[in-house]
Amino acid sequence: MTSHTAQTSRFRRAAIATVAFASASAFLVGCAATAEGEPGGGDAGDKVGVSLIVKTSANPFFIAMQEGAEATAQEEGVNLTFAAGTQDGDEASQITAIENAISRGDTGILITLNGPGVNGAIEKAREAGLYVIALDTAPDPADVVDITFATDNRKAGNLIGSWAAEQLNGETAVIGLLDVFDDRIVSVDYNRNQGFLEGMGIDVNDPLLNGDEAATGTYSGGAGGDYVIVGNQATGGAEDGGRTAMETLLSANPDINVVYTINEPAAFGAYQALEAAGREDDVLIVSVDGGCAGVGYVTDGIIGATAQQYPVLMAELGIKALIELAETGEAPDVTDGLDFFDTGVALVTDQPVDGVDSIDTGEAGELCWG
Repeated sequence: MTSHTAQTSRFRRAAIATVAFASASAFLVGCAATAEGEPGGGDAGDKVGVSLIVKTSANPFFIAMQEGAEATAQEEGVNLTFAAGTQDGDEASQITAIENAISRGDTGILITLNGPGVNGAIEKAREAGLYVIALDTAPDPADVVDITFATDNRKAGNLIGSWAAEQLNGETAVIGLLDVFDDRIVSVDYNRNQGFLEGMGIDVNDPLLNGDEAATGTYSGGAGGDYVIVGNQATGGAEDGGRTAMETLLSANPDINVVYTINEPAAFGAYQALEAAGREDDVLIVSVDGGCAGVGYVTDGIIGATAQQYPVLMAELGIKALIELAETGEAPDVTDGLDFFDTGVALVTDQPVDGVDSIDTGEAGELCWG
């Protein structure tokens, strides 16, 4: 695996042209390391204690985030504790981990939220004097935490939707949508899904809700054309969930030719179902993540395009922000026009289209994780 130092350096080179990364660089220069001392709160002379609580330890995205956090914690003299849900959506395990962080007297918590049910525990932690920073998934409302470091997930969805519309060249789009959940509303889920539809040029109804747009109509992206949305299926963000969801959608309409997926594990599961049905060569699959496996899927033609995000950078910025909060009580500013700090995103494809900025798999392979 690429070293943390080399990987972070490549993240910086790739994003240097973006406002988000320029802000990130300035923020990193301004952060100071904490003094050594005993684990616990953020008083001067104390060692900063941080809990990293991710959605699940089974996803390469969160494994990379953990490794990035561990490397930064070691560099900065931070006492890091790790916890994870048993699966995407496991709110109970995250609540327990938050309660443990409070009991331990940690300075702060970094968390990728598994759902809105965790909000109450976060509020309890902040009332107890802990700082809480969200990574990857912004809470609703945003001020449940001190700040969020995340991909602009709406932009990520918009990029892959715009690319798919251009690839269709006016052909009727028969669309299957593979989300995370069907029993709760989470920002990363609706932002990617709705961003994809908006990129396709399909009118959405409630921008904070999946599945309520018109099932048929016209899309205006690319050359424009008719569309049919076959349905939305939950995957849990997992490979087996993606396979089952794709099988269900194919049973409803075997003519699907465009598949949106919440992440690359779900995308690979969807590909397996399409392959079993003999449809793997004539369906566009688009996704979000940009892990090394996912970039390989693009190279191999399994995924047409993916939106690459940067979990190691999220973890690095999160730990440094907690150090700064412990020393000054001040969080960095959010990105202009957003209620979170944007850590950057890039469309990855070897089939570039006019009007949609992208990088190829060679460049993405230098930036990937996992």
